[in-house]
Amino acid sequence: MLEIRPNCEHCAKDLPNESNDAYICTFECTFCKSCVEDILKNVCPNCGGGFEKRPSRPTSYLEKYPPSAKQVHKPIDIKKYRPLQEKMIAIPPRER
Repeated sequence: MLEIRPNCEHCAKDLPNESNDAYICTFECTFCKSCVEDILKNVCPNCGGGFEKRPSRPTSYLEKYPPSAKQVHKPIDIKKYRPLQEKMIAIPPRER
């Protein structure tokens, strides 16, 4: 079951369950749309995979299965990230 993490790992923008701005990789690394498109260029800085729009948990399940409250804020060191991005950016996410 998805954690539904509450914020962007890079910029710390709030990404509540109902957000249309939340994107995740296969390991649930969570970033906002702006960071995914403008900074990461669809390359996860943690695993090198691509991102998909995060689904929302149906409201009828929120009480029983609440989204995570744990904030993850690990701003990306762009200089360290650039080699991974350059290696992966030309490879379609499903072929990485």
